Amino acid sequence: MSDAVTYEEELSRNGKIIRTNVGISMMPLLREGRDVMIIERVSGRLKKYDVPLYKRGENYVLHRIIRVKPDGYDIIGDNCVNVEKNIKDEQIIGVLTGIIRDGKELSLDSFGYKLYYHLWCDFLYIRIFILKIKFLCIGAIRRLKRLFGGKKK
Repeated sequence: MSDAVTYEEELSRNGKIIRTNVGISMMPLLREGRDVMIIERVSGRLKKYDVPLYKRGENYVLHRIIRVKPDGYDIIGDNCVNVEKNIKDEQIIGVLTGIIRDGKELSLDSFGYKLYYHLWCDFLYIRIFILKIKFLCIGAIRRLKRLFGGKKK
């Protein structure tokens, strides 16, 4: 039997989850293995730009809401190109309420954070285009390294 506690259990016990970020889907907002996320219980409906923690199958996902619908949300990671449509309220476990970076808590009410998410989300299709170009370049560089990586002059 495992001593592992689920996020749902941790929220139920402590009212919040404080964990180091794992994954790159929320870069540049959250740096993998370096930034600490503070996630709290959800009360009521979430709004555009909120960052919910939700469950997709057996996986936990932390992405940003870009559209609120009467029966769900459209959500995308800040470093992703695919929108997940119709995430239901029942799937949502908590919402990001704080970030600790280099020992200092970043305010999610600050002008800088609001400017970031507006620029990042209000120009979503431009961002997706730029990220697709970036991912294509990274893939091409990896293929070239594999092709020529073993040879040294």
